This record gives sequence, structure tokens and C-alpha cells, in this order.
Amino acid sequence: MSNETPFFLSKVECPICKTINEFETIKVGSYFENGRDTDFCPKDITWKYARYQSYNPLVFFTAVCTNCFYSREFNSNFKEWKNDNTFRSYRLKNIKEKHLDQLAQADSVIRNLGETIDVSRYPNESAILKLHLAVIDEMFNDRSNNLDLGRFYLRIGWIFRDLENGDNPNEQFLKGMLMELDNKFITFKGEMTNSKNDLETYGRHLNAHFETEELTTDVKSKIYPYRDRFNAQMELIEKSIQETESKVEDFSVLFNEYRSVVLGGEISGSGEAQFGQCHSFTEYLNTLKRADNRVVTNEKEALEKAIYYYKEAFAGGREITPGNQQIQAAYLIAELSRRISDYDGAREYFNSTIKSGQEFIYQNRNDRSRTALARKILELAIEQGKENMQSLKAQKQ
Repeated sequence: MSNETPFFLSKVECPICKTINEFETIKVGSYFENGRDTDFCPKDITWKYARYQSYNPLVFFTAVCTNCFYSREFNSNFKEWKNDNTFRSYRLKNIKEKHLDQLAQADSVIRNLGETIDVSRYPNESAILKLHLAVIDEMFNDRSNNLDLGRFYLRIGWIFRDLENGDNPNEQFLKGMLMELDNKFITFKGEMTNSKNDLETYGRHLNAHFETEELTTDVKSKIYPYRDRFNAQMELIEKSIQETESKVEDFSVLFNEYRSVVLGGEISGSGEAQFGQCHSFTEYLNTLKRADNRVVTNEKEALEKAIYYYKEAFAGGREITPGNQQIQAAYLIAELSRRISDYDGAREYFNSTIKSGQEFIYQNRNDRSRTALARKILELAIEQGKENMQSLKAQKQ
């Protein structure tokens, strides 16, 4: 298989246990999105490297230490944590004590989540587990960042949505591998055709060599016997190529049969796939949730958590800056509330978004670049607000 990869590796020392980890960072242009959902969830992701088609890019959103399972969003702040004096002086000690205390307990959620992560077998499920770990470690802060907690839970909801709407991960992986094999086979057939054409060209040059008019009779008498021998060998090579072409066509028929099995879904199972020792991923999460209510088991629960922490960040005033970020946060609270059928709550925040958006756009009417995001969110808020009102009326009938 190809050694091409959409990643480059970044080495980061774990601030908790000092383990040097190598984390995968997605290269720019490795995948493409076909738009965004109304809560900004990426839609119809297509990887440039087909074998990764089963992977949601959020698999690589979170960095998890391979030794102690300390987890954070994998961004420049984490990569450069040693230069972050505030983190090292005021936050690290408390986080480290609480994290290691939990890790020391054999039945702790941290240990259970960390030891269950298996990106190669369960990429998207593992992304959900990694984000749960990031949530827990963020909560170990004396003053946890509610905006980050909201963002983490929102992304967990997105992955649940992807799992619900997508194919079985094993099938996705097989289809991605199939696309890669297909491309390689096409390349191979093309190179074989080129080789056949090159051989024919070489044969013409070879015969022309013996027909050179400048050659004397003595020279011709010496080299002509070789012409016959060369032609005999060329015929054998051509025959061998023809036999190979026939075998390649047989292989192509077999490959097409295999493709129809994979794309036709004959390998599909029914219901939710087994996850480790549990009957399903949901069963595994439900087991954890009974021990720790920070664990969510589906998209709705994840969005409920996201709404709660976005509201906390919105009310606190210190985490969300006025302007675009404040407008976007209000819109997300509204849209996520609509998605969980809290239509009254959604109406309140849609109205707030529209009002603050209109005011911000008017105040900065001479700076279209600054108001571009606000105008986009305002359009979404008006459109989704209408959808919400229709749902609210239907609910009350």
C-alpha cells in the first residue's frame, strides 16, 4: 500500500507525566468539506487519501497522552505550554494533582476512557472518548473554561451525528481502501499499456537499425543473423505481454466482483456494531455514565451539555468577547436548543441574536470585513428562527 499520509507528527511533552508523545496533525488540504450544517458541523467530508475516509477529522482534534491519558485540545497553546507562564504557575499544579489522583484509581473514568481508545479499530468512537477526557481535564481547573467545555460537547454531538448518519465504520474503511486499490490498479494498467507501446517503439527502432543504407555488405553479413534472433525474442516478449494482459483482465473481473460486494453492502450487519466487550458503543457509554454524569451517550445529551456551558460562558461575560463571538454564541444556544426541541428557549436566543446582530452591523456599517461573520449569522438566525416558530406552533396545537 502507499506510504502517503495526510499527517505530520508533532512531538509534545506531557505536562503531567513528562512523556514525549508524537501527535498527528492533519496537513492542510488533506480533506474537503461540502458546506456546513446550521450549527456549523462540517458536511460530506471527503479525504484526499481514500483510506482515511472512515475518519472524522475530529479524531485528531484532541491530544491524549499515551501514558497518563492527560488530554487537551491539540492547538498551538498546548504545543507551547512550556511558554505559558499562567498555565505553569497557576493551573498545572492543581490539574496534575487531580488528574493523577483519578488515574491512580483502577475503576476511574479517566483510566477506563484512556485504556479503551483504539483509533485504528474505532476511530470516531475514540474521538468521542478523547473529547470526554478533554472535558474532564478542563474541569480540573479551579476556573474551568465554560466556552471550551461547550465547544467540546458540541463536537461530541457532531461525531454522534456522523456515526448515526454514516455507514458502519468498518464498511467506510473498506470503501476507502477499495478506492485506493482501484486507483493503484488503474495506474498499473496504464503503466502496462505504456510498456507495451514502448516495446513496439523499440521494435521499430531495432529493425531500422538493421536497415541502415550506409552499412557495408560485410557488416550486414555479421549483424543480420542477430536481427532474426532479436525478432524471435521480441515475438516471445510480445506473446508474454498478451498472456499477461489476458490475466490482468481476469484479475479485473475478479476485482469488479469484489467491488460490487463492498459497495453493494453485502458485508453489512444489522444494528449497532459491537464495541470491545460490550454489545454496542451506546452500552459502553451508558455504563460509564452511571459512574460519571459528565459522560454523554448520544447527540441530544451532548447538545444539552453544550447549551448549558455556552449559557454559562455567555452569562459570565469574561470568556466571550462582544461582537462576532457574542453573536455566534447566542446563535448556537438558539440553534442547539431548537435541535433538542426546546423551542421556547430557542426563540429567546434567536431574538437576542437578531437584535445584537443588527446593532453590531449598524455600528460597524463602514467595515464590511468586520461584519461579514455577523451578517452570515444574522441570516441563519432569521431563517432558523422561522423554522423554530413553526415547530413551536405545531407543538402547542
